[in-house]
Amino acid sequence: ALESGDGLPDEIMNLAGLTQIRYVFVYPATPEKPGEIVLAGPAEPWAEDNFGRSIGMKSGAPIVQLEDLAAALRVFPPGQPSDTLVGCSIDPTQEGLASMQAYLQRIGTVNPQGTEGSIVRGLREALGPQTVTVQGVSPHTHFAQVLVEADYRMKLIGIGLEKPPVRMSTWIDLTSAGSVAKNALQRWFFTPNYECLKVSEDDLAIELVGDGVKLIGADEMVLPNGRRISSQQPSRASKLFTQAFTLKYPEIARQHPVYAQLKTLIDLAVVAAYLQEHGAYESTEWSASSLLDEGVYPIERFVAPQKIDCAVNAVRRGSRLLTPIGGGVVIMPRESFARENLQIDETGTLYEQHNSLKIPVDSWYWD
Repeated sequence: ALESGDGLPDEIMNLAGLTQIRYVFVYPATPEKPGEIVLAGPAEPWAEDNFGRSIGMKSGAPIVQLEDLAAALRVFPPGQPSDTLVGCSIDPTQEGLASMQAYLQRIGTVNPQGTEGSIVRGLREALGPQTVTVQGVSPHTHFAQVLVEADYRMKLIGIGLEKPPVRMSTWIDLTSAGSVAKNALQRWFFTPNYECLKVSEDDLAIELVGDGVKLIGADEMVLPNGRRISSQQPSRASKLFTQAFTLKYPEIARQHPVYAQLKTLIDLAVVAAYLQEHGAYESTEWSASSLLDEGVYPIERFVAPQKIDCAVNAVRRGSRLLTPIGGGVVIMPRESFARENLQIDETGTLYEQHNSLKIPVDSWYWD
C-alpha cells in the first residue's frame, strides 16, 4: 500500500489494536518460506479520544502506532549496532538563568517582596521560554512529541503546577527550605525500567518483563560515557518524589495516556535495538525498507518543538522563598539487554510459545 501510494488502512496504522508489546518472536527465513518478525501482546478494538489519540475501547489504553514503530526502527536500522541515545530535555537558557538570579537578588529570597503569584509572573518573565532538545529521533515525529509532552507534564507535577492524577506526594509537597540549595535546578529523568528481558536460549524470542519506566534524579543519570549528569546528592524530597512517581507509574499511565504512550515508546526503542543487535533483520531477510524511507512512509509531520513556556514555581517555606525550575527523558535501549538485565528462559516456556505459534499465510495479524 505504501509503495503504490495508497493510504494505509486504520488497522495497519493502529497495529491491529495492540496496546502493549509483551513479546517479540523472530522466525528466520528458509528456502521454503520468508522470515517473519512478530510483535505480540494484548489487543482490542479502538476509538479516537478528544485529542485524536487511538484508545482501546475496553482498557482505555493508547494503541501502539505504526509511525512510532517506524521512528524506532529508523533509530536502530539494519546494520552495525549503535549506542544511540534517544530522549529529550527542556532547559532554561543561560541568559534566562542569569536574569532570574538578578530578579531574585532584587526581591530577596528571605521575606521576599510581593505575593507568590506576582513572584511567579516575574520569574517567568525573567526566565523566558525554555529550550527543547530532542535526541536520537527526528523532532518532527509523533515519537518526539510524546517524549516532550510526558517530560513537561512530569515537571509540572513535580513543582506543583499540575495536580497529580493519583494520590501521591510531589517534590513541592515534600521539600523544606533547608533541604534544597539556593535556586537549585531540579532535574528528573524518565529512563527504562524492566525487571529483566527474558530471552529464549536460541535468541529468537524475548519477553519484556516489568513496568518499563522509572523516574530518577540527575545524580542517578549516567550517560554512555560514564559521566553522571550531576554529582550533587539529591534532597530527600527529590528522592521520595522520584520513588513515588516510579511506584505509581502504572496507575498514573492509566489516568493519563501520555505516560502510557511513553512506556510504549521505550518498549519500541528497546525492541528495535534488540533486533539490530541480534541480527534479526539479516536472519529474516527483512530490510524494513518501506518503514525506514521517509519518501515512502512519511512520519515527520509535526512542527519540531523548539521553545516551551518555562515551568517555574514560587513557594514560601517559613520566611524563605523556594523557586524550583522543572530533566528530561533518556532512553539508552542497549542497557536494557546488557548481560545483567538479560534472563535466559531456562524453563523453555518462551521457546515453546515461539515454536507453537501458527502464522497464517493470508493475514498479518491474528488472535
